[in-house]
Amino acid sequence: MPNTKSAEKRLRQERKRRLYNRSVKSSVKTAIKKARLAIASGLDAEAAVRNAISTLDRAVKKGVLHPNNAARRKSRLMKLFNSAKAASSPQQAQVGS
Repeated sequence: MPNTKSAEKRLRQERKRRLYNRSVKSSVKTAIKKARLAIASGLDAEAAVRNAISTLDRAVKKGVLHPNNAARRKSRLMKLFNSAKAASSPQQAQVGS
């Protein structure tokens, strides 16, 4: 337990901040999961990826995530999206011809 008034205040602030950060991180994880599922299913993946990137940028702006952490996650998500897009393009071209 905190011994001083300032330590008590710090504890209160940390609890409040931890709850706030947890909700932001949770929304980031949810957006990334939805984007990955959309990429796997091929249904409206571009919008889901855009939303996930926006959510990551918002978390960085709020100071919840480190900018490099968000950049890494965005890079991995875009890599997955682009590879899925490239894999689906040749199949569509073969069907059309």
